Amino acid sequence: MTATHRRQFLQYASVLAGAPWLATQPAWAADGYPSKPLSLVVPYPAGGASDTAARIFGESIGKTLKQQVVVENYGGGTGLIGANKVLSAQADAYTFFHGSINEVFLAPMLNPSARYTPKDFSLVAPISEAHIVLLARNGLQADSLDKVIALAKQSSAKPLTYATVGIDSIYHLMGEALATRVGAPLLHVPYKGGAPALQGVAGGEVDLAILPYQTSFDAMQAQGRLKVVTSFSKELPTPLAHIPLIGQSQQLPDFAYTISGGYFVKQGCPAERVSLLRNAIGAALQNPEIRARLEAEGRTVAQPTGSQAAANQAFDQYLLRVGELIRTVGRKPMA
Repeated sequence: MTATHRRQFLQYASVLAGAPWLATQPAWAADGYPSKPLSLVVPYPAGGASDTAARIFGESIGKTLKQQVVVENYGGGTGLIGANKVLSAQADAYTFFHGSINEVFLAPMLNPSARYTPKDFSLVAPISEAHIVLLARNGLQADSLDKVIALAKQSSAKPLTYATVGIDSIYHLMGEALATRVGAPLLHVPYKGGAPALQGVAGGEVDLAILPYQTSFDAMQAQGRLKVVTSFSKELPTPLAHIPLIGQSQQLPDFAYTISGGYFVKQGCPAERVSLLRNAIGAALQNPEIRARLEAEGRTVAQPTGSQAAANQAFDQYLLRVGELIRTVGRKPMA
């Protein structure tokens, strides 16, 4: 057995051992892919929720493919910089994107500086739904969503400020929709990612933050640095059972949002390579330890995606949901 054949056999055995459901899927590319390290682009700085999840997946994907997966962080522009990094690379499946509806859909549909459309990406596989929470700085006299709303109405002359990962992110649109629903102004303060936004609310630079949940929030709350006011979910994974559900609000019990995430590649990548990458993602999703780690980080973890047709269907559903959200806040899609 040649070295190449031995590596291909080991890839095949690894995939089947980690995820029996993949037995009917191709386990390696005929051209020997991957023959070099892969780049996993994260469109936010290190330390945020996206970065944490990407490193969990990257380690597993690398083991399955028998190649190193290098996580690369490109923060700024509400994900535009990271998205453009992927689209400027070759369509060879060596560069893939830890993306969400923020960067792949909302940015090109709302931001005139985006030079791409959602269809420039292809979804390899959905990975999770992240649960979004409202944080408040220490000292803000509000420990529930309804009390935050009441305080916002009292502070109309000097609006409460809220941090997000950037302009036209789902978190920004949620803030706009929230202000519209309750009839009180909220002032948006965009940061270059979740980690800087978190430091903004923990340091008292802003009153509030709308961010995807991370376990570090609980530790910071225990230290008295911030308060986790509410989730925007109707239900939560068991590790997050201590966080209030949006349904507990008397004023906005239906204001429910989560954020969908997945792995994307540039449109036009070889189908056989994308299938192999999808298999490796599926193996990670089947791993009980990885699922537990992701659930602890506030995610509802997806089941493996078995085909490109199924991934395309999920992509179309994301596009529909984003269009509905944009219309909710009175905006008009550009792409």
